[in-house]
Amino acid sequence: MRKLVIIPTYNEIENMKALLPVLMKLKQPFDVLVVDDSSPDGTAKFVEEYAKTEPRVHVLVRGAKQGLGKAYLAGFDWGLKKGYDVLTEMDADFSHAPSHLDEILALIDQHDVVIGSRYVPGGGTVNWGLMRKIISRGGSLYSRIILGYPLRDWTGGFNCWRKEVLEKINLSGIRSNGYSFQIELKYKALKNGYKIHEAPIIFEDRRVGQSKMSLKIVLEAFYKVWLIKSY
Repeated sequence: MRKLVIIPTYNEIENMKALLPVLMKLKQPFDVLVVDDSSPDGTAKFVEEYAKTEPRVHVLVRGAKQGLGKAYLAGFDWGLKKGYDVLTEMDADFSHAPSHLDEILALIDQHDVVIGSRYVPGGGTVNWGLMRKIISRGGSLYSRIILGYPLRDWTGGFNCWRKEVLEKINLSGIRSNGYSFQIELKYKALKNGYKIHEAPIIFEDRRVGQSKMSLKIVLEAFYKVWLIKSY
């Protein structure tokens, strides 16, 4: 299976300088697509130069910062059109450990969807404050209760999808753009009868760059759970 890892970026040049060489050394075969929102720090230019000597790396530049969900949708669209069989979401900042990526890409051969889960045995978080833990765990518990599926980690963004799942859930109909984007994708996959396997990961707080988390995104995730159920 042809596998693609999609990494959205905005002002992540230092992270990309560190991450890309590590990814290229992993055991699993895969390509990388960096979806950059015209970062003023030159992230896209660096990746373009890197790609000249590494054919497995690609870059998609968007005109402006449009949100995490839209970045992934653009990446999914690019990957599906290029014929990839597996598409994986991953952060640029090492909060999603490359070692876990190898494990997730191996597991997708036996599952419809594999998600990196902080809330199954063996999973967890590092360098998180109490409030962030409450928001994250509470968001997943809230989603589990409202949406009616026993998934443990609804809000996590380290997710690996077979192409047929993404094609079935109709990406053009996805309405969320913040962290509720992850909830909506998972809900639609489950609603269409696909099985999601939760692989334990240790999620470490961001090392360098600008965090994508904001109060607006958190609030959107909570009220949109009800909207997602009605879609």
